[in-house]
Amino acid sequence: MHDSSPERVMALGHEAARLPARDSPGTVRAVLYRDGRREREADSVEEARRALARDSGLMAWISMDEPDQEQLTDTARHFSLPRLALEDAIVAHQRPKVETYGDVLFVVLRPAHYDRDREAVRVGELHLFGGRGFVITIRHRGQVDVEAVRGRLEAEPRVLAHGSLAVVLAVLDRVVDAYAPVVFDIQDDIDEVETQVLDSDPEASRRTYRLARQVIVLHRAVDPLDVVMTDLMTLLERPEEADPGPPHAPAEARDTLHNLLRDVADHVSAVREHAEGFRQILQNIMSVNSALIDQAQNEAMKKVSSWGGILVVPTLIASAYGMNIPPGSGFEWMFSWPLSLLLMALSSLTLYVVFRRNGWL
Repeated sequence: MHDSSPERVMALGHEAARLPARDSPGTVRAVLYRDGRREREADSVEEARRALARDSGLMAWISMDEPDQEQLTDTARHFSLPRLALEDAIVAHQRPKVETYGDVLFVVLRPAHYDRDREAVRVGELHLFGGRGFVITIRHRGQVDVEAVRGRLEAEPRVLAHGSLAVVLAVLDRVVDAYAPVVFDIQDDIDEVETQVLDSDPEASRRTYRLARQVIVLHRAVDPLDVVMTDLMTLLERPEEADPGPPHAPAEARDTLHNLLRDVADHVSAVREHAEGFRQILQNIMSVNSALIDQAQNEAMKKVSSWGGILVVPTLIASAYGMNIPPGSGFEWMFSWPLSLLLMALSSLTLYVVFRRNGWL
């Protein structure tokens, strides 16, 4: 089966992995907030940046859906994004990670969903830049509805008032929550494979291997999140490095972010445990399937060997009688032929009974 997932390509720094040329640019939306409440929507990234320069009490949320390289470069120029982080965003195919460049935070996430028809984990990529007074979300191969996250945060202005870090954590929470349906769907397919193996379905081996590959894809998306959680928690514990938002942002908002991050960390641990458990279960299924195949082959060999043993004795009697005894009175005796047939039949019947009693037939 052809798999075009990014896990098949070691794309870091590879020119061929850069964003493909598109007939039309991606969607870019710029919304301005004050104290966690929407104030207005800017017509362009440049206009949003000018508004921030005039009014330090504003925060800009720039959401970009599958942008091209020119759009990313233009946005990076307006917000002075780090060059190395911009290269990662352009090349894409990054592992989940958190990096800080001065007062700019760069986060890479790998959202996923499960294609039930093809039994495949589809992994996307989401980049986030957070700085003082702005947050930029960049969605590649969209798997997460960023606008749904926006709606949720706008309904909780006390959290959104905390600034860019609140957006980062809300998006992270959405990404991790989306892993749960993937886990449930894979669990259903593993249960079906177990039944196939016990029923000696010839397709079970191939399906088990395919599922094992998809579990690896999920594990690669989830496993680095432990480091991401640790880095974000460290950032929260050093408030001078986080975006403080407006001067009068409520102090309890930071506690809310701590609680949110701990909740997300618990969900990440649960998904990682499931992924690791799936790998072990599938490995056991492969072992059981291999053992059942070997057992079936042994049973077949027993039957073949038994019938071979039953047939070889009459063959030996006929060969010895017909080829090795010279012509004489034995051949002239009227019961010689029936007696030889009876001896062959009795020997074959005896062997059949013995093999049958031993379970070989």
